[in-house]
Amino acid sequence: MRILHTSDWHLGKTLEGFSRLEEQELFIEELVEKIEENNIDLVIIAGDIYDNGNPPAKAENLFYNAIKRISGGGKRAVLVIAGNHDNPERLVAASPLAYEHGVIMLGTPKSCALTGRFGNFEIVEAGEGFVEIDVNKERAVVLTLPYPSEKRLNEILTEELEEAERRRSYSERVGEIFNRLSEKYREDTINLAVSHIFVAGGESSDSERPIQLGGSLTVDAHMLPKKAQYIALGHLHRPQRVKAEDIEAYYAGSPLQYSKSEINYSKCSYIVDLKAGEKAKIEQLFFKNHKPIEVWKCKCVEDAIEKCRENSERNVWVYLEIETDKFITQENIKLIKELKKDIIEILPVIDGQDETAIDYETLNEKSMADMFKEFYLKERKVEPSNELMDLFLRIAQEEEEGANEA
Repeated sequence: MRILHTSDWHLGKTLEGFSRLEEQELFIEELVEKIEENNIDLVIIAGDIYDNGNPPAKAENLFYNAIKRISGGGKRAVLVIAGNHDNPERLVAASPLAYEHGVIMLGTPKSCALTGRFGNFEIVEAGEGFVEIDVNKERAVVLTLPYPSEKRLNEILTEELEEAERRRSYSERVGEIFNRLSEKYREDTINLAVSHIFVAGGESSDSERPIQLGGSLTVDAHMLPKKAQYIALGHLHRPQRVKAEDIEAYYAGSPLQYSKSEINYSKCSYIVDLKAGEKAKIEQLFFKNHKPIEVWKCKCVEDAIEKCRENSERNVWVYLEIETDKFITQENIKLIKELKKDIIEILPVIDGQDETAIDYETLNEKSMADMFKEFYLKERKVEPSNELMDLFLRIAQEEEEGANEA
């Protein structure tokens, strides 16, 4: 059986407010082509299909069209689980139609797939947290654990408030689930697992929300199912193998660069060749970087303007860092953005900036606009735009009027 493991599409995700849907569409096109070229039997998508629980309509349409094309009208099996960014109920709402196309979608740890023939494969047996499927006369038992928060497990794992104890209880509970479900594995089946969890020791990136990584929702590597020939994980955006001996557990990572912390490594999925009782053969399948994120470091404003002029036609996202001994004017910022459209951030690196505190004795002599402009300059190192000034003064006026009425 030949499997493709992907995850963390985050459809609908933006980069500082800039849409990434066009790049996500290009990724889907490339993914479909690679699946066809490599004769994949089963595609596993290990969670975080969307970037939030209420995705835009375009993101949902992109996902539905993607899984329809990936399945090839039922030619191959597709297994999708929910991640922490997905709304489980919303994700699986289309399951009745999805099954007709050979797509299994599971929202919570206790979800149970239907049994029967769907497309070119058959779900022979299914229960809470596992599915046994027959694909091209090969049997696979897949343990399925969509993002297992206490709420989605519908369990309170511990009453303890101490972080270390909560972490231990959570890790042990996940281990218990995998251990119990591992009884479904047989010597004559291909034995797999898929989950959306944070395994201790994993390398994260800035585009993952820190509050949802580590801490009490961390699973120790030895809690993963040891009898699994391959464990397909989602949650971390850097492709990587879990650091544990005798366990073939991998994070596929995100298909796009979702932050500037992700620019130093390639994006991929994994192709896994498996036979019952044999060690998995695993290879990386790399994706094109359709619109790279770059950090440009310039020696002065004039250098930045020239670099933007020279690279105006390049299709890249840009974080612009400018060394300067003075504040960057709105006129220069406007010119820079006119020359290079896809600038995410302009960060002045101020030489010899005096970080002295505000002189509070003079505050009463200054207008609200002057004080805000000084504060903004001190914090952001650029002048606030006219639009931002107007917005601030309008809000300040409304607050003052409200206070006077009270």
